[in-house]
Amino acid sequence: MSLVLSSKTKTNDGRMSMQLPGQLNPSPRLLLGPGPSNVHPRVLASMSLPLLGHLDPQFLQIMNETQELLRATFRTSNRLTFPVSGTGSAGMETCVVNLIEPGDRMVVCVNGVFGQRMTDVARRAGAAVTATERPWGEVFELEPIREVLAKVRPKVLGIIHAETSTGAWQPLERLGQLCREFDTLFLVDTVTSLSGVPVETDKWGIDAIYSGTQKCLSCPPGLSPVSFSPRAVEVINKRKTSVQSWYLDMAMVQRYWNEERFYHHTAPISMIYALREALCIVHEEGLETRWARHSCNHQDLKAGLAKLGFKYAAAEGHQLPTLNAVRIPPGIDDAAVRRRLLADFGIEIGGGLGDFKGKAWRIGLMGYNSRPDVVLVLLAALQECLNRT
Repeated sequence: MSLVLSSKTKTNDGRMSMQLPGQLNPSPRLLLGPGPSNVHPRVLASMSLPLLGHLDPQFLQIMNETQELLRATFRTSNRLTFPVSGTGSAGMETCVVNLIEPGDRMVVCVNGVFGQRMTDVARRAGAAVTATERPWGEVFELEPIREVLAKVRPKVLGIIHAETSTGAWQPLERLGQLCREFDTLFLVDTVTSLSGVPVETDKWGIDAIYSGTQKCLSCPPGLSPVSFSPRAVEVINKRKTSVQSWYLDMAMVQRYWNEERFYHHTAPISMIYALREALCIVHEEGLETRWARHSCNHQDLKAGLAKLGFKYAAAEGHQLPTLNAVRIPPGIDDAAVRRRLLADFGIEIGGGLGDFKGKAWRIGLMGYNSRPDVVLVLLAALQECLNRT
C-alpha cells in the first residue's frame, strides 16, 4: 500500500494547506483471521450500484427482499427480522437492551471473550447478571444450566453459539425448551456461525438472535442481522421503562422495517445492497450444502495442521469449522510467524484473545474463504514460515 503522509504548511497569506494522501490502493490480503473475511466479488460489485433514498419505493422492495432472505437464513418465520445498522456487537447490544430493564435478572454463559462482553453489556443495561462459567475451549452441558436457571429464575439466558475467541461450538438444541420451563427468554450470539453451521431459530426455541455480516456471509462489516420471536416482541412492547439506547430501540426501529416504513434513521443503503446479494449467494448454494462445505474444508485444514504439530484449543466434538483455534506449540514465536505470513504471503491469521493471548492462533475459514485452494495455500505458507523460525 502506497501512502503519502499528510502534512500542514502555511501559505504566503498565512492560511494552512495540506498535502493529501494519494489514491487509496490497499494491498490484497487473504483474510483468514476471526473476521473480517474476504468479500465475494458479487457483493463488492453490488456496493458500487447507484444509491437510492432510504424511503424510495425501489429501496423499500430491497428491504422486503433482504428480510425474507434473512428469515430463510435464520430458519425463522419471525416478523421482526432485519439488519441493525452496526456491527455484530451492535446486534448483541440491541438484543440485550431491548429485553432487559433495570433490575431484571439475566444469566450469561461465559467461556470466552464474547460471553464476557455480553455480561458487560447486560450490566450496563441495569441487569442483575449471574455469570456461569466454563474453562476456555469447553462448552456448557444442559444440567448445570438447568441448576442455574432454577436458582436464579432469570428473565433472559444469554449464550454464545460460536465463541470466536476459543473456537468452541456450543450445542443449542435443547436449551430453548429448557428456558421455557422457567419462563426465560433465550438469547443467542451467532456472529461466527450463521450460514457456516446449522442455525435453527424456530426449531430450537430461540427468542432473540443476532449475527454479523463480515464472517460466514462474506459481506463487509457494518450490519448485524437480528431476529426476535413473538414472545420477545411481546416483552419489548410491554416494557415499563424506555430502552437504554434510542438508536437501537426496537419499538421505534421496527416501525421502519415493517409495513409502516416510519422514518427512524438513514439506512446504510450500499451495505443493505451488499447483504441482499450475499444472502442471495447463500441460498443459491443452499444452506445444507454450505454447512457441508465448511465442515469438509475444516476437516482438511485440521488434518494439515495436525501434521505440523498443532492441536485445537476447543474440546473434541465441539470444534467450530468456521473458526479454527489452535494452540501454538512451544518454541514458535507467535507474533513473528504471523508477521511473516502477512509480509511474505499476504495472509492474515488472528492471534489469541484474553486467556489465549500469545498461546493460540485463530484461523477463519468462513463463507467465500472456505475453499480447498485456500486451505492448501495457507498450509504451504505456514509450513514455509515455520521452517524459517
